[in-house]
Amino acid sequence: MAYLLFEHEIQDFSVWKPVYDAHEPARKRAGLKEVLLLQGAENQKFVVLLFEVQDIGKARDFLASDDLRDAMKRAGVVSKPVINFLEKAALRKAA
Repeated sequence: MAYLLFEHEIQDFSVWKPVYDAHEPARKRAGLKEVLLLQGAENQKFVVLLFEVQDIGKARDFLASDDLRDAMKRAGVVSKPVINFLEKAALRKAA
């Protein structure tokens, strides 16, 4: 299973969250399932999201979409997002 770690800064959480919630159907179509939504303890304008990813190709298409870009603008995202695809680390025995 793959994961998507998405970090960005927003203007106001109370404005951002309803736009984020309304955009859930688009995330589902892209095969993304929210695992965690975190907010900075010292900087509440810092938001981190962790998603399970069903299909990395579909997720990449979603991340590049005008739809997501428009939603982020409406939500008051002020920084370029930091995006990383992750997978569980496999422990390997030394040969």
